[in-house]
Amino acid sequence: MSDLIGAEPTATEASTATEASAPSGSRGRICVVVNPTKVDDLDALVDRLAERCVQLDLPAPEVLRTSAEDPGLGQTRQALDSGATLVIAAGGDGTVRAVAQALVGSGVAMGVIPMGTGNLLARNLAIPIERGAAIDVALSGAERTIDVGRLGDGTVFVVMAGAGFDAAMMRDAPEGLKKSVGWPAYIVSGIRSLRRDRVRIQLSLDGATPIMARVRTVLIGNLGKLQGGLELLPDARPDDGRLDVCVVSPRRPIDWVVLLGRALARRHRPDHRMQTYSAAKIEVRLQRPQPRQVDGDVIDPALRLDAEVVPAAVVLRVPQDTGQDADQGTGPDAGK
Repeated sequence: MSDLIGAEPTATEASTATEASAPSGSRGRICVVVNPTKVDDLDALVDRLAERCVQLDLPAPEVLRTSAEDPGLGQTRQALDSGATLVIAAGGDGTVRAVAQALVGSGVAMGVIPMGTGNLLARNLAIPIERGAAIDVALSGAERTIDVGRLGDGTVFVVMAGAGFDAAMMRDAPEGLKKSVGWPAYIVSGIRSLRRDRVRIQLSLDGATPIMARVRTVLIGNLGKLQGGLELLPDARPDDGRLDVCVVSPRRPIDWVVLLGRALARRHRPDHRMQTYSAAKIEVRLQRPQPRQVDGDVIDPALRLDAEVVPAAVVLRVPQDTGQDADQGTGPDAGK
């Protein structure tokens, strides 16, 4: 989840949505945008991809490596310019986000081989964490067209953006601990961030009269599940043309315990601890600059967090049976 962020100017919105349809253009050029820092054996991954392509009578994949300067935007644009009909993101949530941003409105299919700490898009949409199964889905899965969220500066997110406690937790998680234990490392930084003061916000939904609140964090989600299977936005759907908003406002330590219990049990109830909303366009004004994140990657602190939905933006390869449990954090490659 530590891939770098690169914003892109507003992209053309796709006009139609196709859910769980058969893959199109599967004989065309295949490009793999891979973050080499997330792969323990890049040659083995490429060999495995090439072998599966031969078995499926597909062309050999072309590998494009990300860098610290370019986390995947430029490589994906290069793939589009070369005529790719499938672009596979192999890396963490930052790589997935960058590839998705470059593909918005293109109609070109996107596959995902999850290799990060969180793998949030994969966990939300039942894309396997196990590497071999993920390759199969990327190369021959069904296609589902999903929305994305877009911040005011053009930065795209596929899962969630936030300001406040959640971004501070991601910013302060020890890198060494993330590499060794995975997403539980965020628990450590989360405990440290519990003492953060609440901040006043103004929340405007589709231009309506602003809602005033004092919060620990505000989250805008295209999808609602976090690490560990925690479901924060149970009504979030990736293809409903809307974004969901979660305003988290616990006052005491016991409030955090209640919220955690509800998320684990998937029994949400609006009260002073948490409120949820839905809109196509969200504007958040913050009393003072707050840390912010998109899909788990920290971006610059700011006094606002504005987002709008881009409907039917990205064509994503998903398992043929999209009704299965999305949190598939098992297997020998899980968490890599």
